[in-house]
Amino acid sequence: MIEEINNLHLQANLIKHTVKTMAIIITEDCINCGACEPECPNTAIYEASYEWKFSEGTNLTGSIVLPNGSKADADVEQEPISDEFYFIAPDKCTECVGFHDEPQCSAVCPVDCCIPDNSNMESENNLIKKQRFMHS
Repeated sequence: MIEEINNLHLQANLIKHTVKTMAIIITEDCINCGACEPECPNTAIYEASYEWKFSEGTNLTGSIVLPNGSKADADVEQEPISDEFYFIAPDKCTECVGFHDEPQCSAVCPVDCCIPDNSNMESENNLIKKQRFMHS
């Protein structure tokens, strides 16, 4: 009986860490209130038309290879993702994994426009690796 319980705990832990989660996106319903921006522990949220850097709010500097294999210079400004409303840099978004139990942008958004991005699926383990990559 105890062995069966231990196996169930192991299976539940394995499932928890292989379930796919997603980066968050901000939809066009955004009212540009800015409530989400200061809540992001990764500094992944930017105002419309704002050029952003991987180094902002992270320990990244210089030439880097992102966990997804892409190469970048952490100190070089990146093109804005939106010029109409706040946006989230998906390579910096960890859904607040490693900091909070839920994405803080979604928790504070008054119009519920911070939603999962179906085109950026990542496992919880990958989100943890990304968080450690940016903040270690």
